Amino acid sequence: MAEAIDLAFLARQSERMMTDLASLRDDMAVLTAIVMRLDGSMVTLLQEVRVVHQQMARMNDRVRKLEGAEP
Repeated sequence: MAEAIDLAFLARQSERMMTDLASLRDDMAVLTAIVMRLDGSMVTLLQEVRVVHQQMARMNDRVRKLEGAEP
């Protein structure tokens, strides 16, 4: 049998919706924090790869100079 629609019913439904909304807001905050952490990790990783690439390029330049200096 269906529940009668009165102010108490609407109040319960409204309360349930507010609880669900709060839960979704908390879930969104957690997921946003995860994405921000991963994005920060990716930025740091990209910087590290760039530095290693620059280091390797300098090392290659030094090896080329040494190879050219030998008689």
